[in-house]
Amino acid sequence: MTAMGVGIIGAGVISGTYLENLTRSPEVEVRFIADLDTERAAAQAQAFGVPHSGTVEQLLERDDVDVVVNLTIPAAHAEVGRRIVAAGKHVWSEKPLALDRDSARDLLAAGEAAGVRVACAPDTLLGPGIQTALRAIHRGDIGEPLTATTMFHVAGPERWHPSPDFLYAPGGGPLLDMGPYYLTTLALALGPATRVHAVASTARPERTIAKGPRAGESFPVLVPSHHAALIEYAGGRSAQSVFSFQHAFVRTGVVEINGTEGTLVLPDPNGFGGDSALWRAGDKEPTVLAAGEPTFGRGAGVIDLVRSIRAGEPERASGALALHVLDVMLGIGEAAAAGGPVEVATTFDPVPTLPEGWDPTS
Repeated sequence: MTAMGVGIIGAGVISGTYLENLTRSPEVEVRFIADLDTERAAAQAQAFGVPHSGTVEQLLERDDVDVVVNLTIPAAHAEVGRRIVAAGKHVWSEKPLALDRDSARDLLAAGEAAGVRVACAPDTLLGPGIQTALRAIHRGDIGEPLTATTMFHVAGPERWHPSPDFLYAPGGGPLLDMGPYYLTTLALALGPATRVHAVASTARPERTIAKGPRAGESFPVLVPSHHAALIEYAGGRSAQSVFSFQHAFVRTGVVEINGTEGTLVLPDPNGFGGDSALWRAGDKEPTVLAAGEPTFGRGAGVIDLVRSIRAGEPERASGALALHVLDVMLGIGEAAAAGGPVEVATTFDPVPTLPEGWDPTS
């Protein structure tokens, strides 16, 4: 088997995680790293043994790169994705797919016209943690899934992030930053959403950076720092979800799916591992559904994309799924602003779970 050539656009912090994983896979070979800061790209290339680095234009001109991993800032995802597609290469994009519906639809349409695939994070959903939970739901361990609860509560990323401004700017906030992990999990468990209701608030108009070289510097909050949503799904299912940067009492990774025969407590969807807990009425202790340790991290979606291309099968973290999740997130924001429900127009095909024991390193 010949390794498929991979290029990376964006040599920021998250690129290290992708490179650590992709450079140890026998199915892909990272051949080029591009960044607006070519020195930073060169440093990452040297650190991970990637043979070439330089500009985006240089990357897109290469014939030995088949898949490009888009790790740019969210505001650039759609534009950079279109450039990748125009170069005839498959796209793996970090989340969100775009910041508006039209840009996301245009990107997917361009990919289809060019005969290339557009896939999108999060790929944490391909880890053994969430996959074990989804298998339990699909085989009926909780009966018919009906309702769900998710919570992401933190005080705010300015407490630990050295440059958190973008997380409080358009395209950021707890909804678009963390929403993809939770809402993609709900989509895989409950199916397509049909309508959303929501409220939002902003605790403070400014935030102050707590750590790093900019400690003590204040910056404006330009998007709501709290969203609470009621999401309706096909078949009468529903979920309550909260995404907040204004909770002193931290609660993250909360995902509970409730069905006619029981309740499943899932692991944190922002991670690849973790066991699930199955509760039935009257249980004093749950049944633990052990997931096993993950063998891979971010980049697993790239491996699934490559395997799917070779097999001629749909990839699991598809652009259609990412567009639907984006549509739900934007709908939540619009419902909160308008004070009324917003219909969700997009949908996606059912996504099969991975075979038990699926291993990106094998």
